[in-house]
Amino acid sequence: MSTSLSGVRVHVVVGVLLSVLCVCLPVGPGRDGLYTLISFGCVALTAFGVRRNRPRAAGGWRFITAGIAAWACADLLWAVYTWVLDTSPFPSPADALYLTSYVLIACGFWRFVRARRGQGDPEGVIDSLIFTVGFVLVSWVLLMRPGLEAAGESTAARLLAAAYPLGDVLLLAFLVRLLTTSGGRTAAFRWLVVANALLLVADCAYQYSQMSEWYSGGLITLPWLLGYVSFAAAALHPSMRGLTDDAVRAPHARFTRGRLVALTLAGLVAPGTLLVQLALGSRLEAWAVALSSVVLFVLVILRMSGLLRRLDQQTSRLAEIARTDALTGLPNRRTGDAELARDVARAREEGLPLCVAVLDLDRFKLFNDTYGHQAGDQLLVQAAAAWRARLEHDGVGGGAGRSVMLGRWGGEEFLLILLGYDLAAAAAVLEPLRGVTPAGQTFSAGVAQWDGTESTAEVFARADAALYAAKEGGRDAVVRAPHPAAVG
Repeated sequence: MSTSLSGVRVHVVVGVLLSVLCVCLPVGPGRDGLYTLISFGCVALTAFGVRRNRPRAAGGWRFITAGIAAWACADLLWAVYTWVLDTSPFPSPADALYLTSYVLIACGFWRFVRARRGQGDPEGVIDSLIFTVGFVLVSWVLLMRPGLEAAGESTAARLLAAAYPLGDVLLLAFLVRLLTTSGGRTAAFRWLVVANALLLVADCAYQYSQMSEWYSGGLITLPWLLGYVSFAAAALHPSMRGLTDDAVRAPHARFTRGRLVALTLAGLVAPGTLLVQLALGSRLEAWAVALSSVVLFVLVILRMSGLLRRLDQQTSRLAEIARTDALTGLPNRRTGDAELARDVARAREEGLPLCVAVLDLDRFKLFNDTYGHQAGDQLLVQAAAAWRARLEHDGVGGGAGRSVMLGRWGGEEFLLILLGYDLAAAAAVLEPLRGVTPAGQTFSAGVAQWDGTESTAEVFARADAALYAAKEGGRDAVVRAPHPAAVG
């Protein structure tokens, strides 16, 4: 591992030094020769890294390698045209190679996106579209429209004037989409992001300089060279093997504060463009700004709808967790308290009988000590499932004015609330549960009928006292609590 990392560091240092040297050389065959040496050397190192590291997402790396190889071949072809053939054809096979390179690199990033997302991610797609629409507007103002106007009436020239900026849009779209995926930000991941970003910067700067004559020197080629170096560094780095290993298989990426700020800035591109044009007194791109604003507005509404929908789902899930016992899946003690209070109010209002039963697995501590706590937990789960299934099989709780709730009270104790059942009927419901208790275990239970005036705490206390009477009487029994009047 250390040797591989050392090799990556050596590659980066040497690559950066050679790239700076290449830019500093005067324009001529020597500089283009060194440029070709660097570009094809990085392509070879990229292919070597993919072969040596054997990544799981190998298809994406192969597309990347093919893409930068096509770009290097296009650069070499232009050098041959310039210094060997002394010609400058337009359009040329080099243009076809450049445009093919956009597609190949984008395909590589698309494969990485798919590998890092186990399920659909509509919110990540919307975020990427928001950034892309903003970039399209800027590209139209600075590159596409000026390029189309400079191309004149030539169809080929107009097609290429639009194709190159669209290629940059394609690369940016998949770069942003990769950044919005979940998963580890490994060194190889960061090198890939840097490589694509450098490629975009160099390409956009070159296209702008060609139309505006803003800069005619060789400094623009430095990001291209560093892009080659970065792609090779990503492929050589050992972490490229697990580019997708740490991916979180979740349908939603986290909505962080940084993402919110970035989306806000992207959404302000359209009005910002209009304000800059007004301030500079330049030509207004009214239609482009208006259309991009509409698209951005729709995308933002979709994004907010997704956030609200996810918030509702999370709220429902949290409410379910708050009501449910995590181990058995039964209603928990909090839910049992609330249900008992509601049933008492209904019983008082409708004049229905109401019984409360407390069940306790016999000798549960001994079972835990003998078989272990995991076996004890499994017994609780199996008992809850068996009792619930038997209640459903017997149709308990069915019929007008009747309902039943089985919940876990805590530890090995369970609560059974029976609305519409008198004391005898409730005891009859409990008896069949004894026969389905798993692992040959038994339970003791106490059941009490609400007297029509007592509080929920009082009726539960009588059921609990009956439970202890069952325990003291030898266990494996159902004891009915006497009516409060009878006790008095």
